[in-house]
Amino acid sequence: MSTLTDEDRDFLRRPLHGFLTVAAGPVPPQPRPVWFEATAQGTIELFTDPASAKVPRLQRDPRASLVVAAPATERERWVAVSGRADIESDGAPELVERLAARYWDLDDPARKDDLAGLREGTWLRIVLHPDKATRLDF
Repeated sequence: MSTLTDEDRDFLRRPLHGFLTVAAGPVPPQPRPVWFEATAQGTIELFTDPASAKVPRLQRDPRASLVVAAPATERERWVAVSGRADIESDGAPELVERLAARYWDLDDPARKDDLAGLREGTWLRIVLHPDKATRLDF
């Protein structure tokens, strides 16, 4: 079983979209694009609306996977991680702020308005604890 390498962590620090799949979802699986943050502790965090279908699915079966790929303008590279996902009620507003700053140009007035809308929401934090990582880089 492979875990995240230093090169994987560097790649995951980039503002790329990840595609999250949860085990208790529909068949065939239906990944969803997400913002994410790879933490210094080795977990991957994202936020979600409490009304999202992924919340009860993760409560039934906490297995999840995230695939992150480089843009098509770059050489082929992707990292896939899988493991247990915990749903946390704390820390989500701070994560929203960090991810908005990572993915958006907050000097853009439209994005400032978008962030204001996110701040009005109620969010949960999903913490993915990778126990397996696979990758392709060429």
